[in-house]
Amino acid sequence: MDERQIKQRAVPSKPSAFRGVLENLSPGYFALTMGTGIVSVGLHEVGWDLLSHILLVIAAVSYVLLWVLYIWRAIAFRAAMKADLRGPEMAFAYFTVVAGTDVLAVRLGAEGFGVICLALVTLATVLWFIFGYVLPWQVLLSRDGKPILSRVNGTWFIWAVASQSLAIGMSIVQPYVATGKSLIGLVAVLSWSVGVALYAGVAVLVLLRIVYFGMTPKEFEPPYWVAMGAMAIAVVAGTKIIAMESTPMVAATRVLIAGTVAAFWGYCLWLIPVLVGAGVWRHVVHRIPLGYTPTLWSIVFPVGMFAVASINLGRADSLPVVEAIGDGSLVVAVLVWALVFVAMIRHYVMLGWRSRVVAS
Repeated sequence: MDERQIKQRAVPSKPSAFRGVLENLSPGYFALTMGTGIVSVGLHEVGWDLLSHILLVIAAVSYVLLWVLYIWRAIAFRAAMKADLRGPEMAFAYFTVVAGTDVLAVRLGAEGFGVICLALVTLATVLWFIFGYVLPWQVLLSRDGKPILSRVNGTWFIWAVASQSLAIGMSIVQPYVATGKSLIGLVAVLSWSVGVALYAGVAVLVLLRIVYFGMTPKEFEPPYWVAMGAMAIAVVAGTKIIAMESTPMVAATRVLIAGTVAAFWGYCLWLIPVLVGAGVWRHVVHRIPLGYTPTLWSIVFPVGMFAVASINLGRADSLPVVEAIGDGSLVVAVLVWALVFVAMIRHYVMLGWRSRVVAS
């Protein structure tokens, strides 16, 4: 054995960059599928089909890849995943799995893939019920010496997003089933109502957190944009329920839902300058660097969802101004998606390159 081989055996091998990425994989990474999928939906609704299909492929590939990585992480790094499931800062980000599944189902349903759409919405329904009871239980009963209220953040709004996404999914699959339409209508209204209630509850908790514990510029992270996205998806879900085939529950709530969606949209529009201003406060005033993190997809989804909500509401209620705002917002959503997507690719390419240089 020569001297070089002896040195190589003496130096312990460093963990690969991939293992480091896998161990620290964000619980909210399905926001990649959510953001890509909803921008694809918006492009499809305005007739930009080529670009919409490209984003649909990216959304589908990301969905499959993320499932592989999540399962791999659960096996290889069980302790890290358990810590995320029990941590108030991260646990609710797992609801992106539900929302990502529903968003992809909606886009595939628009292409006529009824069987796949139905299968995905069924999976999302099961996950929504499981996560909806297990994750809050894990979070609220965890006691590690830190007050939970001080750890509330924007990811908690994703619980409401997942509920609203299920309502949209139910409205999409209703034409594909011959029986059980009343049950689908019931679940659609149930999940929409739960989503609205959850939004109100989380909003109160976030305000209490700010009042009692304050918020530093560093703590104002991209997931707070979900506060707008969660209300925007309630608008889309409401318009979809209104347009559903009548069932006892849909008929009983149609007028109520129709009377709320316009107000919800107005609230979304009001929130946008607040969120943009907070971003300026964080990155310009306090000079916190703006680099790629998986949470940036939590900005892409709300912007895309606001565009789709505006287009849907404008068409449903014959409001040309609202639809025009949606068209303009869709252009912004495409640009934001492109910036984050390029930043993501660059981030992982550079990470792999640095890992190779260190290894050599």
